[in-house]
Amino acid sequence: MTFTQTIAQSMMRPVIRLACIALLSAGSCAYALTAIEAQGMAIGEGDARIEALNKALANADEKTAAFIQALSDDAVKVAGDKVFVVRDDKGFDPVTGVELAMPDTVEDVMNNNRMRGELDTALAAMKLFSKDEKVRGGSIKTLLSETDETKLPLIEKALAAETNPVFKDQLLLVRAAILLNNADKSKRLEAAKLLSQSNNPNTKTVLLERLKTEDQPDVKSALEATLRTVEASLAWGDKIGALFSGISLGSILLLVALGLAITYGLMGVINMAHGELMMIGAYATYVVQGVFQKYMPGAFDWYLVAAVPVAFLASALMGAALERGVIRYLYGRPLETLLATWGISLMLMQLARSVFGAQNVAVENPSWMSGGVQVLGNLSLPFNRLVIIGFALAVLLGVAWLISRTRLGLFVRGVTQNRPIAACMGVNTARVDTYAFALGSGIAGLAGCALSQIGNVGPDLGQSYIVDSFLVVVLGGVGQLAGTVYAALGLGILNKFLEGWTGAVLAKIAVLVLIIIFIQKRPQGIFAMKGRSAEA
Repeated sequence: MTFTQTIAQSMMRPVIRLACIALLSAGSCAYALTAIEAQGMAIGEGDARIEALNKALANADEKTAAFIQALSDDAVKVAGDKVFVVRDDKGFDPVTGVELAMPDTVEDVMNNNRMRGELDTALAAMKLFSKDEKVRGGSIKTLLSETDETKLPLIEKALAAETNPVFKDQLLLVRAAILLNNADKSKRLEAAKLLSQSNNPNTKTVLLERLKTEDQPDVKSALEATLRTVEASLAWGDKIGALFSGISLGSILLLVALGLAITYGLMGVINMAHGELMMIGAYATYVVQGVFQKYMPGAFDWYLVAAVPVAFLASALMGAALERGVIRYLYGRPLETLLATWGISLMLMQLARSVFGAQNVAVENPSWMSGGVQVLGNLSLPFNRLVIIGFALAVLLGVAWLISRTRLGLFVRGVTQNRPIAACMGVNTARVDTYAFALGSGIAGLAGCALSQIGNVGPDLGQSYIVDSFLVVVLGGVGQLAGTVYAALGLGILNKFLEGWTGAVLAKIAVLVLIIIFIQKRPQGIFAMKGRSAEA
């Protein structure tokens, strides 16, 4: 065989390999998985298995893809030189699919982290030619940190076949990352130029690794310039991410503090059980989830819509009972009210432990709240957080309308500003107190419903937010909804930005110190109450 024929054959092999992979779904490739290939991928040391895996990709068919998937799922066992694919506790031949009797000496195939990475990459590579855009997108995402030059022909073939412009750009970045290790200097320069457009965190890692071994000054200079560009892009992603996290935290604080702003602003009651009212709303959401799972599994995605009013009513009724049974006898006695509500909070936590157990329970997100929006390479906005922000805004608008546009809101504002005069005008202040306390408690229940979507639900859920919610109310101005909004968002954003510099603990301390300084200078909060009060 001549040198020219050898070169021609070596150039044809990648073409044959790619043709096989592209035709997997049609099953029209002449090659098929063999018993030797299956043994090579399942038996032996890591390097030998990886080499066998790469060889099998060259002759990939549907059975090869299924076997690699079985390896990835730990569903392959071996006995001597026999390989079995296990389904429903039965063994099957990976080549013929015929059921086989598994001997007692059968052993699991052990995959270390390196082997699992190779299996994931192989599976992703075979999905580059899928007709489903979601499958192709997931495959490209897996390959974004790929630097193995053996995958280059596959990437270039997929690049030529790709019609989605977004996926095409991503494949160009994958190709550039692979070319960074090319022996050709011009290819490395081309790769450095292309990677400057990337905002993926993996790109920074790839560049740093290449810089350690690069010995050409001009290529090294290009890589360093690209690294600076990528870091600047990632820095913007981090800043926007911190801002979003701050708004997300602020929306949660707003939901928790809205109810407290009503009860504390109206009656001056320091309700230490407010966090437990929020816990009741979270457990109510958990109960509704269980009802839907048992009796209406087909409508499970809508359980949260039903849970919102249930959480509101459960907490509102508990709040009304609390106000009628205990708090109304303690008006004007703030210390006794604080101690009484603190005791009630302990009782409610113990009640939750007795009914639901001491362990946290999980509340699942509906499918439409799963996943997120990928804005930048290092910035994804989760749907559950976006929904909570929108929900907090809706609750805020509802409360603002209720306070400013309804008869109950008029009575609440009148009693807040001057209770004796409101009573003289015929307002039943005791009934207004009950309604307002129930409303504030119901809003706490809505906060618990929202919190159940971003974490587990437990008896101590409310304890994490009660102090922060009081800080929001005091900082914003007692009884002022606008001040509550500004304080909640301000504290959330400030806390998240400080966490990036000082860490979570020091950020909390810094925020508390800043609030103390602010209250010393402006005791009435951001917004002072307008009008004359009985105490003025």
